Amino acid sequence: MNELAELLIEKGITISSVESFTVGNFATMLGSIPGISKVYKGSLITYQSETKERLLSIDHALIEKYGVVSKEIATLMCVNGKSILDTDLCVSFTGNAGPNAMEGKPVGEVYIGIAYQDVVVYKLNLTGSRQEIASKAVEFAKKKIIEKINENLKKN
Repeated sequence: MNELAELLIEKGITISSVESFTVGNFATMLGSIPGISKVYKGSLITYQSETKERLLSIDHALIEKYGVVSKEIATLMCVNGKSILDTDLCVSFTGNAGPNAMEGKPVGEVYIGIAYQDVVVYKLNLTGSRQEIASKAVEFAKKKIIEKINENLKKN
């Protein structure tokens, strides 16, 4: 996480996160780095569907149609989080870390959204315990955010 923090601080890119199944793991890791307050504005932990609806203004009908474990909801989580928290970049995490299938989605199916210059959502099928699935998702997101920032810097 240090590499991401250094890049964000060096380039002055503000960041936020909206987390569901990771329950603040990304925020905890990023927030533990000295100096990150220069660019880290905050996080929303929206574990329940009702909280996603209330805090992120995600329409209940969309949650009913796609389920919270979906590309569509991951997209809205990062896009709405970016706007609400007023950041350059927002990452979202939604998924099923177990122990049972949820909404017909298997344990380990997760979606990670990144709203930066554009919006991209990654679908992963991870294995392990609840904590291992969350840790793998956070690690994946960190790498993808670094890639997205570096791609954008090369364009400019």
